[in-house]
Amino acid sequence: MPGTASPFDDDPCVGRVVVGEDELRDRIAAIGKEITADYHGRAPLLVGVLKGAFMFMSDLARAIDLPVEFDFMAVASYGSATKTSGVVRIVKDLELDLSGRDVILVEDIVDSGLTLSYVRKNLLARGPATLEICALLVRDGLQKHDPQLRYVGFRIPPDFVIGYGLDVAERYRNLPYICVYDATGEESREPGG
Repeated sequence: MPGTASPFDDDPCVGRVVVGEDELRDRIAAIGKEITADYHGRAPLLVGVLKGAFMFMSDLARAIDLPVEFDFMAVASYGSATKTSGVVRIVKDLELDLSGRDVILVEDIVDSGLTLSYVRKNLLARGPATLEICALLVRDGLQKHDPQLRYVGFRIPPDFVIGYGLDVAERYRNLPYICVYDATGEESREPGG
């Protein structure tokens, strides 16, 4: 609500807003309608990549006017850093069998596309009938190969962003919008800084 104070108002690491709350709500509703039309008469399985995609997947599922099922996997390639390590490992695997299922992989953000490529190959090896990718954000100019995305929320500049599920060292996931992370603000957090 406008005029409501936020615990992040004075946080020096919270930079300019890249995607606001209203933009998020409207675009997710539109993607939900697209998926509803594309999967008419079917019940897709949404596979969320934890932890970043949990807010997006929750809102997206409510915007899809079809029966949907959910499963989650967690992969690690960042740790607490702001740049990917390039090494991907599965931290939590799926519980459901993908054989013959219509699967939509739900990602929070696509950076280099390396993690997404790894996860996509892993899921395809499990025999789904179809596999499409839905990404809330794509950081422009960082992908070395076409990530083959069916649904995209927003294309954004290559800034490191936080909010709406995206974090730095587990902080900022609960921001209701997406904004630039200003690492120079960390200096002012230091004692005596």
